[in-house]
Amino acid sequence: MLKEELRFIPFLSHQRIASTVEGLAKKITEDYADTVPVVIGVLKGAALFTADLVRRLPMELELDFIQVERYGKYPEPQPTITIVHDVTFPLKDRDVLIVEDIVDRGITIKALKEHIERKGARSVKVCTLLLREGSPAKGSIEYAGIGVDKGFVVGYGMDYREKFRNLDALYIMEEG
Repeated sequence: MLKEELRFIPFLSHQRIASTVEGLAKKITEDYADTVPVVIGVLKGAALFTADLVRRLPMELELDFIQVERYGKYPEPQPTITIVHDVTFPLKDRDVLIVEDIVDRGITIKALKEHIERKGARSVKVCTLLLREGSPAKGSIEYAGIGVDKGFVVGYGMDYREKFRNLDALYIMEEG
């Protein structure tokens, strides 16, 4: 599908994203004041958000990434989650913060939390830039930026079939 066949409806400006990241960073800084957390960005979608977030955290931390696949090149999520690239740091007895771009139904984040817990983490919290309205995972997300209703979100690291990650704002994408 060509970009010309898609419509991009502005959702969040770069400035609104930056303000949201700043607010999340303040809360995280307060909660992790007495520890050196391992921040784990979920690739590929949360790479830009993770980079912006950790630059605003004034504490000592360690940064790692994990890559999972649920969409791949498919337009719909697949029923299973595949870990394509696992974390490289030992997580036993560590405080871990998973950074995700968007939490929809919570299936991926639930699997990630369980995966990190099996590695012996002392605590596992989740920070997401976007949280789908009505998500069953809402109660298990410690740091949520902005709610999003319907639509497929692209930009700021989030993609449609591996495209449009480079847009500096967030858009709701529509075909047609």
